[in-house]
Amino acid sequence: MEEKKEQFSPYRILVEGGSGEIIEKKSRFIANTMPVSSEEEAAAFIESMRKKYYDAKHNCPAYIIGRNQELTRCSDDKEPAGTAGRPILEVLLKENLTGAAIVVTRYFGGVLLGTGGLVRAYTEAAKAGLAASKTAWMRYGVMLSIKTNYTDLGRIQFLLAGKGLEAECIYTENVEIQVRVPAEEKDFLLKELTEGTAGRASFQILEEGYYRDFT
Repeated sequence: MEEKKEQFSPYRILVEGGSGEIIEKKSRFIANTMPVSSEEEAAAFIESMRKKYYDAKHNCPAYIIGRNQELTRCSDDKEPAGTAGRPILEVLLKENLTGAAIVVTRYFGGVLLGTGGLVRAYTEAAKAGLAASKTAWMRYGVMLSIKTNYTDLGRIQFLLAGKGLEAECIYTENVEIQVRVPAEEKDFLLKELTEGTAGRASFQILEEGYYRDFT
């Protein structure tokens, strides 16, 4: 049972890229992010940033791919070892993100930052890039069909709304309510619905799998 719970655990993805910028002792750090699902997509994004900022001194990338963050890559792009790529990657890891790539571009301002200063600057730039991006949780759940009469409809809608679940109603002779439910809440919800309608409602799982949850 524990293995299944871990298998279907939620994970966080980048769904819309963004751009952020900081200035540190006259050096300009520009962070661009993009959702990626493969190394090929990540490589293409990194190359596009290098072309866009061809005149910059450094374009330092990092990316994570895989539901369990199986694949991670980063590069210092000629900055001192460990001062750029790894700090950027650490920001992604601490945010529990996957399917995400960041390239932080640096325009040198003529003042040396030292290793500590570089780590802080690349970290803050990566955070600024992510702050301008959009993320979502991927949760494992089921699309549940609830068939009920009009008498019980209000009671069911009240119960679903209390759990923050958005439902769609299909009105015919009776009512069909379709609602997406996190897998770990399904059994308890069905128990509550059965008790609340004295067993009059019927249920069917239409589909199951991961879905985006923007909450």
